[in-house]
Amino acid sequence: MEFIWILFAFVCGLAVKMINLPPLIGFLLAGFLLNYMGMEASSTLDSLANIGITLMLFSIGLKLHVKDLLKPEVWVSTLSHMGLWSVVFAAIALLLGTLSLPYFGVLDYKVAALLGFALSFSSTVCVMKLLEENGELKTRHGQLALGILVMQDIVAVIFLVAATGKIPSIWALGLFGLLLIRPFINKMVDKSGHGEMLPLTGLFLALGGYELFYLVGVKGDLGALIMGILLASHPKATEMNKSLTNFKDLFLIGFFLSIGFTALPTFSMIGMSFIITLVLLLKFALFFALMTKMKLRGRTSFLSSLILSNYSEFGLIVVALSVANGWLAKEWLVILALAVSISFVITSIIYRQSHRLYRKNKETIRQFESSQCLPEDIFTQPKGAEVLIVGLGRVGRGAFESLKGLIGHNVAGMDADQNRIKMMQEANENVFYGDGEDADLWERLDTKGIRLIMLALPIAEDSTNIAIQLRKANYQGQIAAIARYQDEREILLASGIDNVFNFYTEAGTGFAEESLALIRPQENAVAA
Repeated sequence: MEFIWILFAFVCGLAVKMINLPPLIGFLLAGFLLNYMGMEASSTLDSLANIGITLMLFSIGLKLHVKDLLKPEVWVSTLSHMGLWSVVFAAIALLLGTLSLPYFGVLDYKVAALLGFALSFSSTVCVMKLLEENGELKTRHGQLALGILVMQDIVAVIFLVAATGKIPSIWALGLFGLLLIRPFINKMVDKSGHGEMLPLTGLFLALGGYELFYLVGVKGDLGALIMGILLASHPKATEMNKSLTNFKDLFLIGFFLSIGFTALPTFSMIGMSFIITLVLLLKFALFFALMTKMKLRGRTSFLSSLILSNYSEFGLIVVALSVANGWLAKEWLVILALAVSISFVITSIIYRQSHRLYRKNKETIRQFESSQCLPEDIFTQPKGAEVLIVGLGRVGRGAFESLKGLIGHNVAGMDADQNRIKMMQEANENVFYGDGEDADLWERLDTKGIRLIMLALPIAEDSTNIAIQLRKANYQGQIAAIARYQDEREILLASGIDNVFNFYTEAGTGFAEESLALIRPQENAVAA
């Protein structure tokens, strides 16, 4: 049976990828097809799905800082949106009931509000996957979206305690002791090395955190998230996350398949799910309005609202509880499962065009911006830079240090990771915060004195988009980029980039040249 799941997941995932759609759409389709064929989900599939979600939340924790959750634009936006959305959706549901639409006519205002609350959550799985695929986890809008998702998870824990009546054990207070053993956890990660022990340590901590919280009556997923947050400042946090990526992605396939096994829909249920999906436009508008009121830039508000405009798998839990208590008919579980699936598909398709949509409509979007933006969104123009490096990861940081030794402060660095920029600025490095795909940034940046821009970004599509924006902003200098594969090199050169460095094939050349320099001085000395 397990091979059948893998076969359908592979075929459907490959099929949608061939038409340039995210594979997760294929995995959702595979689940519904398997269900239609009479297959049944087993406990094995549920276990795989749960492990995938646990690892995903642990990965989120590794990239998250607690202070980010305390920012007003995170918690105010989250709580305000959930409250307003619940009221708005309840009103829409009652209105549809007066029109005698199936399944809506029997709802009273309390149940309608509860349904709205269930749909107020955004999908952590969907958002996380899209941010990872687009390399935007550490961008301003990416961190904002993750912060809102974590706040929603906290609300979910409170709801489950209230709805199920399962009050956490008195032993839950002992969870604060994790802060005391944090040095021991850090030491354990230090000793894990860089091989197979590192991902195994990550699996142990993620699943161990889940079990520890579950044992004391707290939502286990929250335990995995907290364990990740405890390690977020560790030097190996990024390396551990990368080592777990493939495991997490494989296990999450089980989650997408499991959605399709919820139940088989009727045409009436499909119609109702599409109506609920249409209301996502209001969810987007509400997010966007709240974020711009919080003085966030139009671009940040637009991108964050767009990626959060979907329904969450947690909504299925809320509806399942409502069905068990007799508040909703069991058909609502199928309707919501379909609405969640359709929202995944829509978000996955539209968000891939998000930057293009912003560039096309930026003048309209900017009209909603506050006259004053938040201090951390204020753009700083680098002074006296002849070379600008975009992306300060391992490759970009190495290039920055090398050029700094050659031309001093005439080289500047830019990165979308605010924490990375802050640490480098504290070390008096000539760096500044900026998202390379931000069309507004290149319009405001004075590039007349910059002779070379180096794009040290891991995703070729990002470098291509930036190169196009630079030329539109009338940048006249040279552009260089990095590539991992030969086909990426050709695409980058075709987009107007002047030089492309393949750091897999050409790194060996640099290694050979620098190593040869070690013996050349000796040869010269012998010759003399």
